[in-house]
Formats: sequence, C-alpha cells, structure tokens
Amino acid sequence: MEYRYLGSTGLQVSTLGFGASPFGGVFGAIDDAEAVRAVHTAIDLGINYFDVSPFYGLTKAETVLGKTLLGIPRDKYVLSTKVGRYGDTEFDFSAARVTASVDESLARLNTDYADIILCHDIEYGSLDQIINETLPALRKLQAAGKARFIGISGLPIKIFHYVSERADLDTILSYCHYTLYDTTLTGFISSAKSRKLNVGIINASALGMGLLTEQGPPSWHPAPETLKAACAEAVRCCQSKGANISKLALQFSTANPDIATTLVGISSAAEVEKNVRLLDEPLDTNLLAEVQAILAPVHNLTWLSGRPENNE
Repeated sequence: MEYRYLGSTGLQVSTLGFGASPFGGVFGAIDDAEAVRAVHTAIDLGINYFDVSPFYGLTKAETVLGKTLLGIPRDKYVLSTKVGRYGDTEFDFSAARVTASVDESLARLNTDYADIILCHDIEYGSLDQIINETLPALRKLQAAGKARFIGISGLPIKIFHYVSERADLDTILSYCHYTLYDTTLTGFISSAKSRKLNVGIINASALGMGLLTEQGPPSWHPAPETLKAACAEAVRCCQSKGANISKLALQFSTANPDIATTLVGISSAAEVEKNVRLLDEPLDTNLLAEVQAILAPVHNLTWLSGRPENNE
C-alpha cells in the first residue's frame, strides 16, 4: 500500500480509502460480522483511512463502523466524519447543531476525537454561513481536542474555490470530479498550488456513483443521458477486451500523486481484497487511451447539486 501526505496535516493516508457509507445499509443489508471482517482485513492490508457520516443510513453507518473499530489501536487508523447533513433534505450548518453533531458522532464511533471533520455537501447551504459560522465552530472543537483537522465536502467545484479563498481549510473531499470522464478537480488543485495552499485532497466516487461499473448506475442517478450513454459505451469497450472498467477507473484515480486518497465504498472483506489487489496490477495504458477517446465528447460533463448559485 502506498501512503501520501494529506496536505499540510502531517497525516499519511493510504491511497485507497475505506468509504463506510455501505455500512448504513443504503446499498443492501449489512451483516455486522462481515463489516468487522471488512475493516480488520482493510487494516491488515494497509488501508488506514476510514470515512463516514451521520447522513449514511441516518447514523447507522457511524454506529456500525464504531463497533468494527473497537479493539483496534487508535493510532492505526485515520478517521473522518461529517457535519451538516442529516437526511436527504435535512441540512443544518449552524454552530449549535454542528457542535452537538460532533459529540453525537464521537459517541457512535467510540472515540474521543476524529482526525478530520468535514462539512457535508455544503452546496445545499449558504457558503457564507459555512465560512462565518460553521468552520469557526469546528475550529473551536479542534481546539478542544475533538477534531485534529477540518474541511469541506460537496459536488460543485465552485464551492472549493469560493470557500478556500475566504477561509482556512485543512482538507477538501470532492466526488465524481476525478474520474475517467471528469477531471475538473485538477483545476482546483492547480489553483490551490498557485495560491500556495497545501490543502489535503480526498477524492471519492471514482466509479461515478455506478456510471463506471458493469452493473451501470442506479435509476435515480442525476447524470445527463448523454453521459450515461457514453459511459455505457466505455463499459462495453472494456468488456470486449476482457477487462473491467471499474478496475481501470480505480487505477486511474489512485495514480494521481496530487490526490492523497481515493475513497471506495466497501461492505465486505472480499471487496477490500479485490480493490487492494488491483492497485498492484499495471495500468493498461492502451485501454485507458481507448476509453478516454470514447468519453472525450462528454469530458467534464456534470450535473447540478444544491443551490443554483453554488454551481458553476
């Protein structure tokens, strides 16, 4: 397992991170014993970064992850959770709510502190509130020892530019913007470098929330139909060559040295072993070029998320 520094935090995180959202049961029933095996297998194979949120399964994912981490020395893993989003349409970024939320999360996770606290999907709220109220509240929690570092998460790249230009951030979590079909995250990375901001970059949804899988995206996926069609064509291209596009997608995303870690949703030990194994295999550059050519007409095509003013 390769490890990279997460910005200027001093934390070294595995290039493959453990996304615990499946522990919330959002993709199917979760067996507690299998969840324990998944986490322990991850630790054994070198994965040291685990991410969760009270939103996933309406606190269930945190509760399950907390149980799986019992007995594992606290210095063996880096743990992040989130504040601000508590349901599909329930958002509260007020100082009072996020302060209480952190205490609730720490209790469920059976720990005294989180290594990282992220404001969750901030595009659904006021960015100025995030800057003037939410982040200062999290800095107070950091001073109290309940969080080592803080940051923001969401879909529109605009939110990272806007907030990082007006507030001090330790890390950002971006999803669906460093994939085979969308690399707009690199624009923010370049901007941060030019401004000498050593912000830790966490990438999620390297498979585009199902777009880059043989199963295809769920029916509710918000991507435009042109993007779905192009991704489906790319899937067929890989299949015709006996390859799996998910493997190619994950190898592509984890190869970028500017991205500290890429989160993958995991629910079983078998998934852990499969994902760790493919990182040791060589990237098929010829296949990558073919797939990127198929996806070129839809490159960087995305969808709106949250308030209109928080999107490009």
